[in-house]
Amino acid sequence: MALAGSTNPSDHEPTWQVPARLRLELLAWLSAAPQQPALMSYDEFLEWADEDTLAEWVKGSVVMASPASLEHQDLALFLGSVLSAYVAAKDLGKIIVAPFQMKLPDSGREPDVIYLAPEHMARLRQTYVDGPGDLVVEIVSPESQGRDRGDKFYEYQQGGVLEYWLLDPADQRAEFYQRDEHGIYQQVAPDADGVYHARALPGFWLKLSWLWQDPLPAVEDVVLSVAGQAYAHALIDRLRRKGFLDQP
Repeated sequence: MALAGSTNPSDHEPTWQVPARLRLELLAWLSAAPQQPALMSYDEFLEWADEDTLAEWVKGSVVMASPASLEHQDLALFLGSVLSAYVAAKDLGKIIVAPFQMKLPDSGREPDVIYLAPEHMARLRQTYVDGPGDLVVEIVSPESQGRDRGDKFYEYQQGGVLEYWLLDPADQRAEFYQRDEHGIYQQVAPDADGVYHARALPGFWLKLSWLWQDPLPAVEDVVLSVAGQAYAHALIDRLRRKGFLDQP
C-alpha cells in the first residue's frame, strides 16, 4: 500500500507534492532573500564580504550598492590617478581608490578615493583604513545621492574626515566641504577662475572644468600643471632610470 503523498508505491518515505504555483513563489522568495546575516560586527562583515562584494557596513547592517556606471569609473580613475601622482611627487602620504573600506565608529564605507596624510599612515590596515581619511571623495550616482549627501555626510563629519568632496558628473556639479574648528563641515567655493584649493592635501588645486571634459584631460598634463617641477623632476628621473633618455 502506498503512503499518502508518495509518488512511488515502492517508496518507504513520503514524497509530498508541492503545487507548481507555490513552488515558483518559494523559488522567487529564496532568490530575493538577503544572503547575509541581519546584524554582524565589523570583523564579521570583513570575513563575509569578498573583494567583489559591493557592500558597506552601517551600525551592524549590510548596505548593498549598485554597480558603478562607465562615467563614474572614468572620473574615479582620472581623479585617483591625478591625486596618486601628485602625492607621490610631493611625498605626502597615500591615495587609496575603491573598493577599500574606511572604518568609522558606526560604519564601514567604501569611498571612491581616500587620502591619508603621512602622520596618519598608522591607520592603514591590510583591508581597511581604521579611522578617518584626511580627504574623502564620493562620486555621486542617481542610486547613491541620498547616502552621499545624507548619511555619509554626517558620518564623515562626525568621524573626523577633514575634507569631503561630492562630485556629480550627471549634473556637472562639485561640492567641497572642509571641517571647521568646531568639527562642522563648511562648504568652500572655487575661486573666480573656477579653481578649488584643497586644505587636507597641501598645495593641491583643481580646475573644475577638468572634471567635466570629454574626453578627460591627460593625467600627466594635469599633474604637471598642479605639481610643477616636483612632478617634472620625478618623471624625468623615472625616464632616466628606464633608459629612455639615453636613446637618440
